[in-house]
Amino acid sequence: MAYWLFKSEPSTWSWQDQLVKGDEGEEWDGVRNYQARNFMRQMKVGDRGFFYHSQKEKAIVGIVEVICEAHPDSTTDDPRWEAVDVKAVCTLPRPVTLREIKEDPRLSGMMLVRNPRLSVQPVTEEEWRIICEKAGCDECGE
Repeated sequence: MAYWLFKSEPSTWSWQDQLVKGDEGEEWDGVRNYQARNFMRQMKVGDRGFFYHSQKEKAIVGIVEVICEAHPDSTTDDPRWEAVDVKAVCTLPRPVTLREIKEDPRLSGMMLVRNPRLSVQPVTEEEWRIICEKAGCDECGE
């Protein structure tokens, strides 16, 4: 299993919006960055991801699971852009803020720290474990 981070502006698509979709999940659409698109192409059904609220909150608030691999993005006719489908797995017991992540030297190499603008990015197994620990999530969606 691989781990990822999905960033969303809460005013556009919030964790609550994701939760409402239940097991049906939702297409993670609108990605218009080649690197982020290429990361989505690597995703497999069952991979897990952190759901990150950008803008003011700047915090990881939940865990999602990839339920459909890369396919054409339904919001555009441009064949360059693809999407994956994700469903909510669990809300973190405690959100983990970007500030907390930046203050932890063990996470200094995390892509969220190095390239915070990228909307879809990989997370290492070690980063996943550390953030789950910070969130107070024993199993962290596994």
